Amino acid sequence: MSTPSAASVPLVPSLSALHRAAPVLPVVAVIALLGLPTTPDSGATPADLASGLVVLWAAVDVVRRARRPLTRTAAVVLGLPVVGIAVAATGAVTPGDGIAGLGRYLQVFVLVPLAVVLLVRERRDARLVLWSLAGLALWQGAVGVHQYLTGTGASYQGADIRAVGTFGPSDVMGMSTVVACGVVALTGLALGTPVRRQRAVAAGCALALLVPLALSFSRGAWIATAVACGAQLLLAGVRRAVKLFAAAVAASVVLVGGLGVGAAALQERLTSITQVTDTPDQSVIDRYTMWAAATDMWQEHPVTGVGLKAFPAYRDAHASLALSSGSDTEGAGQGYRRQPLLSPHNMYLLLLSEQGLLGLLTVAGSWLALLVCALRGLRRAGRARDCALAACGLLLWQLVNFLYADIGGPSTTLTAICFGLVAWWALAGGATTGPAAESGAR
Repeated sequence: MSTPSAASVPLVPSLSALHRAAPVLPVVAVIALLGLPTTPDSGATPADLASGLVVLWAAVDVVRRARRPLTRTAAVVLGLPVVGIAVAATGAVTPGDGIAGLGRYLQVFVLVPLAVVLLVRERRDARLVLWSLAGLALWQGAVGVHQYLTGTGASYQGADIRAVGTFGPSDVMGMSTVVACGVVALTGLALGTPVRRQRAVAAGCALALLVPLALSFSRGAWIATAVACGAQLLLAGVRRAVKLFAAAVAASVVLVGGLGVGAAALQERLTSITQVTDTPDQSVIDRYTMWAAATDMWQEHPVTGVGLKAFPAYRDAHASLALSSGSDTEGAGQGYRRQPLLSPHNMYLLLLSEQGLLGLLTVAGSWLALLVCALRGLRRAGRARDCALAACGLLLWQLVNFLYADIGGPSTTLTAICFGLVAWWALAGGATTGPAAESGAR
């Protein structure tokens, strides 16, 4: 009697697994494209273009399967931002700005998240996306650490040591965003999976990513990561949270103090977080000046704001003389450039100034609804809580980071995918129970 060859035995499960994962592979492809180098002023990136194809793929998939794609709750939550965005687009300074702003906001907060919700069908798919995000973070983090060690990063205090990954100095927040999201995703996977080997790998990778996160010198990313991971630990259990927090503090002391990895620069950067009135650096002055300008714009246009992409046009009329003309960027393979300050670097104030109360309530209201639904789904997560903790952590990270940043740059595509993962868990994954929901944990 003939027996199958050794080479053919593992091929059948591999093809079966590939077939099961086929619907979500376009999302994984978008994440992979975020690892490619970017050039300044390049417009749409390969990841942006691929995200558009993902939206089309999801639409074709819905038509082919001939089923109701969303529940009523999901349709309301995901469709709510369209109201404020569309109204603000009509008030843009030029029709071109209105169309460009409308497309960008719909891409990040509506269309791509909706596509992810439709393509991620079970927790196995969600885990594949989360591990893909972790892989991207490890790649960008490795590039960033190499930049720091070899002095080929972006310029920081006169030295080319700032880790920016493949995003370059024109998007200094890009690598920190990717790496921080990777830390949060891996923390959720480590805390929630019942499989010991996966838990150990996820925890080890998360700890390793703390090095490039520190070398990014991104204060906002540090704060958001600490808040998100702290919340994940508390959601996973207070006793475990205390133990892991003590381990993280010990690791930080060894890393920064014992090994001296960027100790002086990191100490200065950490101290500058609280230096708002006591000799703050120019970046802090610029940020708070633009926050004040955004608030003034909202007070003059409280309901609908000044219009999409109109902040630069109104900035000088509302900003004080303390605002500089831009920020200096160089290094990481690029020459000296003067980057104009085109946004308040606070997503909530950007919404308030450009879209008014209507935009803030509809867009941020959608995020709040996602948070409530995601936390409610956490109680029904069952034995495998990895997807739940990762989704809740990613949303908390975005909400906190939006206090110090807004959308813009190549890494924005990752923000859209993260919102999609959160929306899947909050509006679909959290309601999934039974053996199918747990199949990926075994």
